[in-house]
Amino acid sequence: MSDSVSDAASPSRRHLLGLGASLGLGLGAGLILPPGLRPARAQAPLPAIPEKDAVIAFGHVGPVTDEGWTWSHDQGMKAVQAAFPQAKTLFVESIPYSADAARTFRQFVSNGANLVFATSSYGDFFSDVAKRAKKVGFLECDGRTTADNLGWYYFAHWYPTYVLGVAAGLMSKTGKLGYVASFPVPSCFASTNAFLMGARTVKPEASVQVISINSWFDPQAATQAGVALANNGCDFLFGIMDEAGYLQVAQQRGLKAAMWNTDMRRFGPDAYVSSIVVDSRKFYVDQVGRRIAGTWTPGTTLLPMGGGVDRDAWGRTVPEAVARQADAVREKILGGYTPFVGEIRDSKGKVRVAAGKTMSDLDLYNWDWSIEGVTGLGA
Repeated sequence: MSDSVSDAASPSRRHLLGLGASLGLGLGAGLILPPGLRPARAQAPLPAIPEKDAVIAFGHVGPVTDEGWTWSHDQGMKAVQAAFPQAKTLFVESIPYSADAARTFRQFVSNGANLVFATSSYGDFFSDVAKRAKKVGFLECDGRTTADNLGWYYFAHWYPTYVLGVAAGLMSKTGKLGYVASFPVPSCFASTNAFLMGARTVKPEASVQVISINSWFDPQAATQAGVALANNGCDFLFGIMDEAGYLQVAQQRGLKAAMWNTDMRRFGPDAYVSSIVVDSRKFYVDQVGRRIAGTWTPGTTLLPMGGGVDRDAWGRTVPEAVARQADAVREKILGGYTPFVGEIRDSKGKVRVAAGKTMSDLDLYNWDWSIEGVTGLGA
């Protein structure tokens, strides 16, 4: 059974921060715990609860009908409902990044929640509630804080992004790649950087022009940004939006585009190359199962490529040779290879990662600068 415990609040979007991929310890269903980011001490599991008494709450930053980020997490809640039919689920959409968020999370606790998921980062608005509800488990997507009852989880999206960059480099005729960004936050830096790094392995002269629209969901602004990038000569568009605005621009202008969150090819079947797709269903079912069984502790979990984030099936106009070459890189990464190795220079030409040095989990998590060849995002 599921209840929406409040009406949708004013629209806002997630404050995405990247969490770097680790090739360390595995934890079933393709899950990985980055060793350097685990809580320093071991917590005792929260006590078991009968399934019929379980109350699982989801707090979303957008509407579940966005066909993007929030829709994907809503599919995770539906997987929980199917796996634990006696449990009760609660959810609230479009939670603003304000004191209203804290009130919503407190309301979940008042309604008897045993496990609360924030499907985006809410910082102190989330952790402060967790501090005052020690018998409740809390998990924050894109979080940074851990406590006895608070952990975080995220997706290593930069690896499939690197793969899409390879495809973009092969398919772009001009080498001018366009990117529609939200804000200059680490997830956008990681995304644009990984995209260009992949592209430059096959087209060394490639560059990425970024236009930030200061929103996570603004179809009109994303469309306008797509038009501006096309007018500037970009023949391959990418971005981190939750809707298909710039894909439709690519379709109309005879360009190619890659997307985020879900399969959006119907909005531009000739332009669509692929998408970064996130899937947290197994993770949510696993966490709820642990909470009910009395084995849940707050972990720091990164869902890797192939186990929670990946590329979508290739679009119908992607040449077989392009798909084959890009997928060879994907298989190499799945085998343990990381492309984030120096020398890497920033957009001003300064060496940020020395030759031979591999970027660590924390380096990727805090990636707040653009590499050489990326313009428009800042830093």
